[in-house]
Amino acid sequence: MEGDHISINHWLMPLSWLYGLGVGIRNLMFDAGMLKSQTFNLPVICVGNITVGGTGKTPHTEYLIRLLALQYQVAVLSRGYKRQSKGFVLAKTDTPMPAIGDEPYQMKQKFPHIHMAVDKDRCHGIRQLMQADVQPPTEVVILDDAFQHRYVKAGLNILLMDYHRLSYLDRLLPAGRLREPQRGCSRADIIIVTKCPQDITQTERLQIRQNLHQEKRQEVFFTTYRYPDHLDGLGDNPLLVTGIASPQQMTYDLQQMIPKFEVMSFPDHHNFTQQDIDHIRTRANGRTILTTEKDATRLHGLEDVKVIPIEVEFLDGKGEAFNQLITNFVQQKTTTA
Repeated sequence: MEGDHISINHWLMPLSWLYGLGVGIRNLMFDAGMLKSQTFNLPVICVGNITVGGTGKTPHTEYLIRLLALQYQVAVLSRGYKRQSKGFVLAKTDTPMPAIGDEPYQMKQKFPHIHMAVDKDRCHGIRQLMQADVQPPTEVVILDDAFQHRYVKAGLNILLMDYHRLSYLDRLLPAGRLREPQRGCSRADIIIVTKCPQDITQTERLQIRQNLHQEKRQEVFFTTYRYPDHLDGLGDNPLLVTGIASPQQMTYDLQQMIPKFEVMSFPDHHNFTQQDIDHIRTRANGRTILTTEKDATRLHGLEDVKVIPIEVEFLDGKGEAFNQLITNFVQQKTTTA
């Protein structure tokens, strides 16, 4: 059910209050123009959240890539979490994973024709992507995990929210996992409630919309994950290895498809050591090892590993309405640029 993965450390609430004060002052400074946001003369779409990790940013970013890349030269700009490089890096197909991070590496391997770049300074990163030596010329920029990076004023803000960790049930860091207060949702143009169960009811969706205090200008969508129709050749009791922030929904989904499997979980973006690899191999003991696309970029030296790809699916057939919002924005911004 909604909010079932939320755990609040109430004894840390005083620190959360101080954290919220600091975040609130920063946002007020942007709202008042004391801190400046920069706009760019091309479509910029921000995909982000107000919680720490685990809302499905990469699958939703990949959805946008599939939607736009046939018509536009798409660039994705990420911070490159846990990468072993500094500054701006424009990835090539042979750029190693440690240089850009696991999620950017995954996207570049799946979509080799996009511009995949990393830069902690998103304004600088966008300017670099607009340089004449970046060919073909960048036509659309997707900012990955930049909802709090307000120095860039994106033309369209998409806010992702995990169904299992809805913001109005959570608390600010460090007591909870909110990066900023619930009112930060008001900056979003589109809110997507992700990782929903297939059988979520209309009543529950209405309740979520009401609790989010959806504004008239905002669109709210609900998505779930789509897995391959058939998962064959897994053998008996495979071992699922994950290093993602919220593996619970994936585990539940796979239970509907695989009669029996064991789960071995690691922290999000876990850097698998040789000791970890040896532990996994011993635990598997010859069984098939299942893992996610993101984790596969960091798991090396294991045999009989099967990757489970996932894609985003909009519930109630609302995908076309979402697609139209995105394409209309890009077309309008491109025409007026």
